[in-house]
Amino acid sequence: MRGLGWRALEAFANRREASILVVALGLIVYFSLRSSAFYSSPTIKNIAEYVAPIALIASGEVMLLICGEIDLSVGRVFALSPIIMYLTSAPSPDGLGLPIWLGVIFGLLAAAAVGLTNGLITTYLGVPSFITTLGMLFFLNGVNLRALHGFQVETPGGHTFTKIFGGYPLWFNSEFWWALLVVVVLQVVLVRTRWGVHTVATGGNAIGARESGVNVRQIKIGNFVLCSILGGFAGIMDSTRITSILPLQGGTDIMFLGVAAAVIGGTSLMGGSGTIIGGFLGVCVLAILNIGFTILGVSAFNFDLIIGIAILASMILNVQIQRLKNLGVLGRGR
Repeated sequence: MRGLGWRALEAFANRREASILVVALGLIVYFSLRSSAFYSSPTIKNIAEYVAPIALIASGEVMLLICGEIDLSVGRVFALSPIIMYLTSAPSPDGLGLPIWLGVIFGLLAAAAVGLTNGLITTYLGVPSFITTLGMLFFLNGVNLRALHGFQVETPGGHTFTKIFGGYPLWFNSEFWWALLVVVVLQVVLVRTRWGVHTVATGGNAIGARESGVNVRQIKIGNFVLCSILGGFAGIMDSTRITSILPLQGGTDIMFLGVAAAVIGGTSLMGGSGTIIGGFLGVCVLAILNIGFTILGVSAFNFDLIIGIAILASMILNVQIQRLKNLGVLGRGR
């Protein structure tokens, strides 16, 4: 009879997030041994600032990837929402002079409209989401550049607004705590609610899910909207933190980092499986690698090489683990 410790270890190993958590802890130990500066307060704050916006985008991408879709335009929504916020709340003649809170609402509504458009084109017109959102990426790039005439502007908002969205309560910046809250809420939604169950079913077997009464179109459109809103929300908070809005901020870099974090965290590109916490841990791994190599003086040119290797390794590992589970060699994880 196996002991309690062995059963606990087996339960941990069967968790989808187990491998990426071990990798994250291993990287922390490695960089801590290589440099005492890794434990410093500025380094930890830099990691938190790096993690926050990507974690929000990764959370939305995880939900989309699980239901079998992807959003390549969310990085441009990252810039669109703060631009809309500026145009509605900045003083005349640059903006409408509305209260900053209305500006935030309009910015998030613009993000939701982008997600809704992506979802409708993908689900009703049958255009693959890769193509739909690729076209939207270029469209929004032009919109953002024209809206600000290619120039950056100062983020509007008073002290209270800045404190809520860009300040440093409880040591870390506000954006990190918002991101952590979103990760927890969406993880609960994914594993404890009907929406989460239907999202997994849609990505795992869309035809079977539809025959079981799942509104597949509604699930996909809803997750497109969610992903865009999270991208816009991240953009608004990041613009508040750096006190400026740029028409090209975010872009494909932050979108691909979000997708990379989701994949590294165990989300399948083929749909049907993944976790929000895994995506968050994937972001943490990317942040630790980025900041850790910077402290050690490793060339930034090598970072993309490492991300590529990490994505390939994680996908190979996930595929092989799933194969072993299908063969009954390993227990079926959650």
